[in-house]
Amino acid sequence: MSHTVEKIGGTSMSQYQAVRDNIALYNRTEEQYYRRMLVVSAFGGITDGLLECKRTGAPGVYATYADAEDEHAWEQALDNVSAQMEKINREMFGETPERYLADAFLTERIKGIRDCLRHLRQVCAFGQFQLAEQLQTIRELLAAMGEAHSAHNMVLYLRQSGVNAVLMDLTGWRTDQALPLNEVLQQALARVDLATQLPVVTGYAHCREGLMSTFDRGYSEMTFSRLAVLSGAREAVIHKEYHLSSADPRLAGEDQVIPIGLTNYDVTDQLSNLGMEAIHPQAAKGLRQQGIPLRVRNTFEPDHEGTLITTGYRSPSPCVEMVAGRRNLFAVELFDQDMVGRVSHYAEGFTDELDKMQLNLVAKDMNANTLTYYLAGNRKQVRRLVDALQRRFQNAELNTHKVSLVSAVGSDMNIPGLLARSVGALNRAEVPVRAVHQSLRAVEMQFIVDDEYYQRAVVALHDELVQTHAETVALAVA
Repeated sequence: MSHTVEKIGGTSMSQYQAVRDNIALYNRTEEQYYRRMLVVSAFGGITDGLLECKRTGAPGVYATYADAEDEHAWEQALDNVSAQMEKINREMFGETPERYLADAFLTERIKGIRDCLRHLRQVCAFGQFQLAEQLQTIRELLAAMGEAHSAHNMVLYLRQSGVNAVLMDLTGWRTDQALPLNEVLQQALARVDLATQLPVVTGYAHCREGLMSTFDRGYSEMTFSRLAVLSGAREAVIHKEYHLSSADPRLAGEDQVIPIGLTNYDVTDQLSNLGMEAIHPQAAKGLRQQGIPLRVRNTFEPDHEGTLITTGYRSPSPCVEMVAGRRNLFAVELFDQDMVGRVSHYAEGFTDELDKMQLNLVAKDMNANTLTYYLAGNRKQVRRLVDALQRRFQNAELNTHKVSLVSAVGSDMNIPGLLARSVGALNRAEVPVRAVHQSLRAVEMQFIVDDEYYQRAVVALHDELVQTHAETVALAVA
């Protein structure tokens, strides 16, 4: 079937007028509203209120409920996020019939969640029932509320403009069983006619696999990906509040960065490792295997075609497509004179302890007697890791350093002298380089720098490797 599956992120959803005008209606006749599905995230900030703040870790309803120190704190947190949702309803619909439908939907769902959480508290007052065993289910129940609210609101909002939008609610509200994800999606697809209806789909899908246990807050990308694969979409589209660009415009300057027109799934994997997901690697896997191209578009520039990501793309000539990075990493260095000839033994122990701490490995290097792992996590987790490694390797010397990683990324970076140019640019910018990683596959080159030099390193590498190349190409064309 010739249709698209399109995901809309939370920041874009908060600009609901832009979603309507730039995504749903833009340059479309009435017949062209359809043959697409919109998979929506919760409105910006709502999932933070329901779970915990992704950026600061400040507790929301879930974290407060799980903490259990104050019986009334979680109810106050639920009241707070409910008030946020009511405010969104008021701003979207004013005093219209749709406002009352939106409020009624919200009231019914919030009441159901409140009753469920109260009853669970009562049940867990008996020793035979443990709250800890139910926390993952509670997390999913709360997360689902955010997408149910935004999807229902968007259906009402689009109907006001004459679009035959329908709600595809995958949250499993009041269902008595959990089916496998594919079955959940196939049943939902069977109930819609893409030729005459525009499904607005909840990013959260209740299923037997438990998407949050694997993907946590990246679950909506998995729903989006599986829908595209199972429905045989011709293209998957992600709408974001910015272009996929040659660098972060907040660091390198909006007038300096260049939107990337074409790239491949290999590059998106490298970005995922840096915490800059165009799409979760597991979500990209299904699209890649089925040969479905992925397009990343800017919600606020509807005339721009965005970035097309395919399996087979390779830049016409070797070049650096993007300079990206990750701040606030911990370098954990393990030195042991007895490691020589037994590096694999130490690496295996290091990996075992990493898995227990649930730290994210971003990069690593080694020599005859030293292993250095660059990790994303908090200081408490890293301290626990170091203590565990010290117990495991009692004669080893362990050190930690706060660092940042800056990467040059491209689909083909097989460029003679690229490393020398990069180090030269960093040297001219007075950025001390702590470590360098360059792989044989020539898709990424990494530089470890002290955290204070992160922005300076990004700007220096972008100026040298991306802008200089773009200017050279422009002169050649002229």
